[in-house]
Amino acid sequence: MSESSSFYPSVEDSYYRLLAHIPGIAYRCRVDKVLESDGGLHLDYRLEFASKGSRELLGVDAKDLMASRDNSIERMTHPDDLQAMRRDICEHVLAHQSYQVMYRIILPDGKTKWIWDQGEGVFGRDGELWFIEGLMMDVSEQKFMEMSLREENRRLRGSSDKLMGLGGLVGQSEAMRRVYELMIKASSTDTSVIIYGETGSGKDVVARTIHSLSGRKGAYVPVNCGAIPENLLESEFFGHVKGAFTGAASAKEGYIAAANGGTLFLDEIGELPHHLQVKLLRALENRSYTPVGGNTPRTSDFRLISATNQDIRAMVREKKMRADFYYRINVLSITVPPLRERLSDLPLLIAAWKEKRGLSIDIPLSVNLAMSRYDWPGNIRELQNFLDRYAAFGEAALESLGGAAMNVMMEDVAETCTTLEAAVLRLEEKLIRGALEACRWNRGEAAARLGINLRTLQRRMKAFGLGRSASAGDDAEGKGRRP
Repeated sequence: MSESSSFYPSVEDSYYRLLAHIPGIAYRCRVDKVLESDGGLHLDYRLEFASKGSRELLGVDAKDLMASRDNSIERMTHPDDLQAMRRDICEHVLAHQSYQVMYRIILPDGKTKWIWDQGEGVFGRDGELWFIEGLMMDVSEQKFMEMSLREENRRLRGSSDKLMGLGGLVGQSEAMRRVYELMIKASSTDTSVIIYGETGSGKDVVARTIHSLSGRKGAYVPVNCGAIPENLLESEFFGHVKGAFTGAASAKEGYIAAANGGTLFLDEIGELPHHLQVKLLRALENRSYTPVGGNTPRTSDFRLISATNQDIRAMVREKKMRADFYYRINVLSITVPPLRERLSDLPLLIAAWKEKRGLSIDIPLSVNLAMSRYDWPGNIRELQNFLDRYAAFGEAALESLGGAAMNVMMEDVAETCTTLEAAVLRLEEKLIRGALEACRWNRGEAAARLGINLRTLQRRMKAFGLGRSASAGDDAEGKGRRP
């Protein structure tokens, strides 16, 4: 060895320097003997080494910990956790296994911390246990968040029959209470979830709420599988390295990388082609993937939630979806009911829409009746669209409800008119008023919509006393004139 080599630090010095900077405590304890008590077997040991992190973690300097004759760490351990901590460490060490335990400690200032303690036994050649060595870290933030979420889920689970809504969902029907229960259950696990439901029923809202309740710190990454060109799917999901294909001027992360630590939501999952199902299945099972054009696997801890309005089981039978992929994504299923199956929730949905829009408009009985008799093929999305149009155009918006609105209109006419002539006139007035409101009182457009000429419309408007100043958009024949 050259003289200059003496200036290099020893391996031992390097280890001590490294241990002084770790976020926690590296420790070694000498085991004196194995004791037996009412709590079972436990080790009698003395702390021989503790790294400098003890001041930040325990509020006590390392030298003071080691100077103490008793076991300072056990003395600081919460009484409710001490026996279980002792038993777990002893059982694993005597079985020549590493241990991982979580317990509370009470600091000198009275505060409580959650500790993650992991280590193993060190044995001599004769099999005698000499030491236990390990690492202690502060996991209070994660533990307190976990406890808070667990309590929130417990509270929600205990009162799901009273919920008016959950997350962005609104409804108190039996069908929606069942959805809430499944969402709370899904939020307490990392298992894959698939959401079934018609277009506009709120599948994305369900997925977002599960992600929010789960407490996952990563991003919520929504993907519409049916909106991505097939030749770009692999790159969009797994990313690509620079030069992977023509136009790849720089590297790009995909959806799976973006969802690391969070949730990947795949809407219209039935649109994924077979070759991508295979690669996504592999990423789900191994938590690893390889970008397009790359050779080095990467990892991503993502939680998968998917959604569809298709019959996935039928797609498996028809070989449009791989069976192994289906079973991997369909661990827990949630079916969001269509609006027509929970019309009792309409008042709550309307109230929520008013609050969101900051409106206090009254919706007359005839409009409420028409809404309650409509099938709502577009579900919540269609309802919100209708309400927005009603706020802008009044009863003219009822035209979009088709037969349901006409039936209510006919019933209203029948209830308020005693003769056929009066009923016909009342219905005619309603139809003309509705057409005018729908066309923003553009008489030319309203006449075309009603299938009559402009002069006939003007005469009927005059007879019914319907008048409003013409808008700048009226045609030349009707511009600036009143009926």
